Amino acid sequence: MPAAAAPSVPAARFSPFPSVTPRFFLLAVDEATTTPDHAAPLAHVTERSAVAELSNALLEEILHQVRPLTRQGKVADYIPALAQVEPDALGIAVLTHDGALYQAGDAEQRFSIQSISKVLSLTLAQTRYQEQEIWQRVGKEPSGQPFNSLVQLELERGKPRNPFINAGALVICDMLETRLTAPRQRMLEVVRQLCGEPSINYDRHVARSEFEHSARNAAIAWLMKSFGNFENDVPTVLQTYFHYCALSMSCVELARCFFYLANQGRPFGEAPPVLTVRQTRQVNALLITSGMYDGAGEFAWRVGMPAKSGVGGGIIAVIPGKMTLAVWSPGLDASGNSLAGTAALERLSERLGYSIF
Repeated sequence: MPAAAAPSVPAARFSPFPSVTPRFFLLAVDEATTTPDHAAPLAHVTERSAVAELSNALLEEILHQVRPLTRQGKVADYIPALAQVEPDALGIAVLTHDGALYQAGDAEQRFSIQSISKVLSLTLAQTRYQEQEIWQRVGKEPSGQPFNSLVQLELERGKPRNPFINAGALVICDMLETRLTAPRQRMLEVVRQLCGEPSINYDRHVARSEFEHSARNAAIAWLMKSFGNFENDVPTVLQTYFHYCALSMSCVELARCFFYLANQGRPFGEAPPVLTVRQTRQVNALLITSGMYDGAGEFAWRVGMPAKSGVGGGIIAVIPGKMTLAVWSPGLDASGNSLAGTAALERLSERLGYSIF
């Protein structure tokens, strides 16, 4: 007979950006570089008959159910620093539209967010470039290929399919290197402000480990440069890219950071919009089609949320108008997505009855 669920602990509520002096917001929409937006609000999430209410106890129950999967996934080992992560780690955090924070497991333990950072670099580029400037250099289609593949890139003459595979993210970093004087520092400032946590930083050990084993990403960058789709010094852009991937954050911090994707481009609190409504829709659309590598279709089928994963084992997911979610379990499936993390989000979607479909 299953044990009775633990009493629900009241969700924490937090003041937005408690430790950051809001002198200005680094990602405030620049009217000179964004398209005026008069679009209608995001469509409401379809709510089926929910069988449970969101609570810390529910999250604990779900983690208990999926914990056996933590040992079935494979921790990324092509980056030696990531191979050292404890495979049993498992955490989840959910931030709702009204500021209620729910969490369970290792939700406050920081880890390398890896490709989740590609959403942040795209967001930063959207505030610095006109729409057509971005999409003439990188596409909007799913690749159907491994995230570090060169085959498709060669056939399509150096234009990456989307900004969430390595080639696309490298092009975005190249664009930021062109437009920003200190792209690594600017990214830190942005993330710290979105999370309200000034201690967030890069894991220098991970960044160095990635650079020392960067042959494939360097090959991708040089191939794009041969087609004229890369402007800056390749090693310099690679360093920026690896530092972005080496951002160290927790599930709680990720849920706060990406709140703007669930809130029509507005971060939690009173800060100005990060993106326009149109831009936010575009990012969420790309997350559905391309956010989970070549497992995006399977994830949409099972979970039904815009999401982005990283080989560090993290996944961020969005229910527009409702909540942001972040889960972490280092063991990966064949597509490079967290095995237990995906299962946890699937169970939570089923229990709450939430999906964008």
